[in-house]
Amino acid sequence: MVFSQRLPEYILPFISLSSPTNTPANPDSFPNSQHYRTDPKDLCLVITIIAVYAILRDALRLGVFEPFARWKLSRDIKLQRKQHTGTSNGNASVFGNGNGNSNPKFMLTKADRRKIHRSVLRFAEQGWSVVYYTLQWGFGLYVYSNLPTRVLDPVDAWIGYPHVALAAPVKIYYLTELAFYLHQMLILNAEARRKDHVQMMTHHIVTVFLMWASYYYNLTRIGCLVMLLMDLCDIFLPLAKMLRYLNLPQIYPDLTFGTFMLTWFVTRHVLFPIAIKSTIFDMRRLIPFDWDPERGYYHTLGSHTMFYLCLLALEVMQMIWFAMIVRVAWKVVTGEGATDVRSDEEGEDEDDSGDIKNKQE
Repeated sequence: MVFSQRLPEYILPFISLSSPTNTPANPDSFPNSQHYRTDPKDLCLVITIIAVYAILRDALRLGVFEPFARWKLSRDIKLQRKQHTGTSNGNASVFGNGNGNSNPKFMLTKADRRKIHRSVLRFAEQGWSVVYYTLQWGFGLYVYSNLPTRVLDPVDAWIGYPHVALAAPVKIYYLTELAFYLHQMLILNAEARRKDHVQMMTHHIVTVFLMWASYYYNLTRIGCLVMLLMDLCDIFLPLAKMLRYLNLPQIYPDLTFGTFMLTWFVTRHVLFPIAIKSTIFDMRRLIPFDWDPERGYYHTLGSHTMFYLCLLALEVMQMIWFAMIVRVAWKVVTGEGATDVRSDEEGEDEDDSGDIKNKQE
């Protein structure tokens, strides 16, 4: 607190939550937490979080995931050649020649290095997604478990509207999630395009709009539920890719992909439609139409229609993607192994010098 008091006032929105307010008299969640109102200055903190994400992504990519994948894949190639040569000539000391130098037979070739480089970059890109979604979903589960709402019957999300005063964990959850998707939009446009670029960008735009609108229209309780449902399965798809890029036995990425498929179906095609149904019917039944920004009311026929149409659009996109997922599952069943048909994984262009233009997974 003393440190923040010494900073210029215009800096504070970039490093702390804005608009603290009094805790409600009888809070139904987070009674011991500081509460806040929504504020346009919240976007300042979102900008800071985006910058932090960019730094963390590169730090993990360059400092953890790339070195580990490069070491593991290089070691595997050398061990395979060692085992092959040892089996064929009975020589157990194939890595050395008695002079402290490596056996040339086990040096990485130019083709080996290109293949490793491609897998290393892919592995590292997916690593950031696994780290983010694992931590964010855990935090979202903590937030939602402290809210008086239920996944299978989210009617309580509308009771007591408008929820103007937000507990600090709820506000942090929203702003970190919003920053992540804005960061993803920047990455999506900065890196080489993949086959589903338009679909992904449309999905991100709709998602960001829904987060922003539910945040400023005081519909954060249904918003927390939707974000929690969306994040779970996104842990497992990049994890399945990482396991495949490490050339582990196919059973491991296939089982992980199966977990991804199951969680996707349950959260996005069973539980998410329940939230949509509640938005269409319970929201209109329990919240009277009233546009009064001073009291935090932003519920009109137009805003209500806008919300559920955007949610339905999101579900339609997810149904299209799930059809693609089923195609991948069929490949697994028929023994071809799991691949992500949504992205241009095998579309790298390779020139005569061996340079590879890597496409985003």
